[in-house]
Amino acid sequence: MKKKIKHIAITVIVLIAINVIGNTLFKRFDLTEDKRYTLSESAVAIIKNIDSPIVIDVFLDGDDFPSEFRRLQTETKQLLEEFSNINDNIVFNFINPLENETTREQNINQLINRGLAPMQLSVSESGKSSKAIIFPWALASFNEQTVTIPLIKNKIGASQQELVSNSVQHLEYAFADGFNKLTKPKQRKIAILKGNQQLDDIYIADFVKKLGEYYFIAPFTLDSVTTNAQKTLNDLKAFDLIISAKPTQAFSEREKLVLDQFTMNGGKSLWLLDAVSIEKDSLYNNAGKNYAVSRDLNLTDFFFKYGVRINPSIVADLYSAPIMLATGKDNDTRLMRLRWPYSPLAKGNTNHPITNNLNLVKFDFANPIDTLKNSIEKTVLLKSSELSKLEGVPREISLELATQEPETVLYNKGSQILAVLLEGEFNSAYKNLIKPLKLATIKDQSSFTKMIVIADGDVIKNNVDRNGPTNLAFDRSSNQEVGNKEFLLNAVNYLLDDDGLINIRSKEIAVAFLDQQKIANEKTKWQLINTTLPLVLLTLFGFVFNFIRKKKYAS
Repeated sequence: MKKKIKHIAITVIVLIAINVIGNTLFKRFDLTEDKRYTLSESAVAIIKNIDSPIVIDVFLDGDDFPSEFRRLQTETKQLLEEFSNINDNIVFNFINPLENETTREQNINQLINRGLAPMQLSVSESGKSSKAIIFPWALASFNEQTVTIPLIKNKIGASQQELVSNSVQHLEYAFADGFNKLTKPKQRKIAILKGNQQLDDIYIADFVKKLGEYYFIAPFTLDSVTTNAQKTLNDLKAFDLIISAKPTQAFSEREKLVLDQFTMNGGKSLWLLDAVSIEKDSLYNNAGKNYAVSRDLNLTDFFFKYGVRINPSIVADLYSAPIMLATGKDNDTRLMRLRWPYSPLAKGNTNHPITNNLNLVKFDFANPIDTLKNSIEKTVLLKSSELSKLEGVPREISLELATQEPETVLYNKGSQILAVLLEGEFNSAYKNLIKPLKLATIKDQSSFTKMIVIADGDVIKNNVDRNGPTNLAFDRSSNQEVGNKEFLLNAVNYLLDDDGLINIRSKEIAVAFLDQQKIANEKTKWQLINTTLPLVLLTLFGFVFNFIRKKKYAS
């Protein structure tokens, strides 16, 4: 009896110990091949030491979602659970703003006023089609600040399954980016170059506004180079990055030396340049045409030394955004979207975090870039499609081209480089040359630094309507979202070594979906199999069992 009591006591003690250990020690195991439920080190670093609650309201809730978006809903919840397990100050709620019919319209209007646009979906299940509205957004609040977090990652031409797959892959970055904006103070400084007739502020306003969420932004002019070049360089060196957005006036040799020495001192730069002078707006005249001519910015030797050359020709591409033109006569005119080869939709390099999982980037009158052999590492970020051709200048550009069927046989020059990343220790463009001015110190080689050259200034240019600057991420001509804003933001993040966030974008997640059409077509077959097969097997088992039993006991 004592022995039994002893065994029972030991068992109870062991069970209690296991429960205590289980409550104090907690470990989750991610057995997925792509480690989708393992947060990146960068994401963990952002939230690990947060000591105040971040409250997240997710509006991706409801019962009438298509199966693909229920998958996005599940993945979002599981990701937030992972964040919450790292830091229990991450608190989240799923809200269905359309649940209550009496407040439905009011909720929709409130969300739209906050910039949370609804999304209409096609629901095809059990062979039936219907429409559903969702709000694929989250709001994250921290210490009286709130940021919006998009849960959908759009891509031109993507199906709903591809849309969800892209979005699931983007989720960790979207939330980590939102948390970073809420919790990390701005540190880096960016100079927007002025003085060489770059784009006016109103045409870069949308991107600069987005950039201001992460960095300090200030205009900077090189005009004082002629009177005090050393002070100009010292002032410029206070910035971490310079952006030159579509200059149209040539740079002087003095300005170039100051910019060169900014690079030699480790400064980063983003250049958006046009080697050809032609604007789409200049075609909207009575003749419907204008002339494209070469534009000399006096930068050819400057970039040649760094390892790239922008050629003064135009890339025409069959894979392009349309142009909106009025057709018809008198009272029967209407706007039509017509083929326009001078607006290439460039695909990103999937092997680089700047352009991985990126929507197509729209160009206007882009120029081809050549890369030259030197010690600088060059990474092509954006290219035109294989169905491209090159047109030399000067040449006439006419809107009439949009109404003609293209001669596809001429589009045979293959993909053209439109944007390139340069990384390494740069040699000065003025090495072994007579300097145009004196500076206290002139370096012939830089420390490790980075530069991105984009052969079209319009990549950063937003439209302007009666309400002001429009969204750079939306192309009115095609009525679709494009990747311009995200590409430029990723480019700046990368140049400023914000590798933590941008590397999260490189995480590859494979999402498998059921084929809804196949389900509808084979539904009856599988219902019959699932209903009759167990009965057939049971009958067969009974027959075999009785046969063996009779044979065994027959004697």
